[in-house]
Amino acid sequence: MKLLRTIRLDPSDTFVFEKAAEPGEWAISGAFEYWDRDLSALAGKERAAFRAGFLGVASMGRSTLVQIVEAKDGERAEVIDALARQLVLHFGAPDVETARAAAEEEVIFAQSLCEYPPEILIAVHRTVEEGSIREAFRSLQPAQNGPKPMRAFTFREVQGEDEPEERVDLVGMMDGKRQ
Repeated sequence: MKLLRTIRLDPSDTFVFEKAAEPGEWAISGAFEYWDRDLSALAGKERAAFRAGFLGVASMGRSTLVQIVEAKDGERAEVIDALARQLVLHFGAPDVETARAAAEEEVIFAQSLCEYPPEILIAVHRTVEEGSIREAFRSLQPAQNGPKPMRAFTFREVQGEDEPEERVDLVGMMDGKRQ
């Protein structure tokens, strides 16, 4: 079974988000944190967290990237229990048993993002469309023969079978601007 863990390739999360998740925490999307908020009023670090942050279960901090990892027996249940406690503590769930059902749904959704092999990184981009939160996820894989430890610019996006490959020619764009 595979789950998501936070990863920090550089220190940017510590100044992009109000609270950064610690590297190696179990993670979920965490979009539920914004369901009853005025999203048009979000600004600064709060807006950055909404737009591009996964939620670290232990710290309730945000992470720009998560990594698909193999989970050991029992770890899924531990994540659900920890998240259920956080839902009571931070989000007003009436009790842990009630919160457990919502926590399990969040973990099921996180698992659905783990269709790729372990080591693949996932990024999220959230928007508001017609009053609803929309999430788009991108998968990134380490570049072959990339440096160890991994650095932020040693990844390339994994293209799905039904997705056209997108390329941006930055040099060509610069040349066009010079004319």
